[in-house]
Amino acid sequence: MMSREQALEILKQNISNKNLIKHSLAVEAIMRALAKHFQQDEEKWGLAGLLHDIDYEKVQENLAEHSLLGAKMLKELGLDEDICQAVKVHNEAHGITPETLMEKALFVSDPVSGLIVAATLVLPSKKIKDLRTENVLNRFKEKQFARGANREIIKKCEEYLNLSLEEFIEICLKAMQGIADDLGL
Repeated sequence: MMSREQALEILKQNISNKNLIKHSLAVEAIMRALAKHFQQDEEKWGLAGLLHDIDYEKVQENLAEHSLLGAKMLKELGLDEDICQAVKVHNEAHGITPETLMEKALFVSDPVSGLIVAATLVLPSKKIKDLRTENVLNRFKEKQFARGANREIIKKCEEYLNLSLEEFIEICLKAMQGIADDLGL
């Protein structure tokens, strides 16, 4: 299996936008935390999170291709089929229902990372260490706040992962707090 260092290098070869790299790091941290919670392969789930948007800058003019190209790129790099499939499925635009636990986790983790970052940035300190699960839950209810963070997808954590919204956000927030320096938060 590809090492995390190799994966990070490949990510940086394909993504130049610093915020997109930070987003990838956040989703990686969340996926690792969820893998630990579900006693799954943390390395494998982490790679899926880290590389899920590898194609974004190549397809940003045609987002209908997003994640299809990414899955193809990862397959060509020799990543396991389950990682490639999770990356392919994470873009809801394709209408592919996530089947495996890893696919479901990546599907709901992608948008929640943005909600957590946005909730951090409205704090007076702008520090993720000061953010609480309750703050994120309150922001979740505000439809106009961080509109890009699809609430319907995030809420699927209950159906897909058998975690309440509060449990899911708590796991995700702790994961992101653990890499606060990498996120610049």
